[in-house]
Amino acid sequence: MTKHEKLLGKALNNPRGLSFADFQTLLRQSGWNFDHQTGSHQIWYAPTGARLSIQEGRDGKAKGYQVEQFLQQHGGSDEEV
Repeated sequence: MTKHEKLLGKALNNPRGLSFADFQTLLRQSGWNFDHQTGSHQIWYAPTGARLSIQEGRDGKAKGYQVEQFLQQHGGSDEEV
């Protein structure tokens, strides 16, 4: 199992438990490109052109609803795990 598969599995099993750094790594490994940051919000673009704004939670974790938005746009990701 690759690191990408492990992170994707972690995100699928517990979107609210993923660290912000792991979420950024997962985005990069999935082909998303970091565009810019305005204040605390980072703007990422998918290979398909979809846009995702992410923000680190107070506890250093990714916000669960943002991870879920990524998973919805990622598509058939659960087939890879």
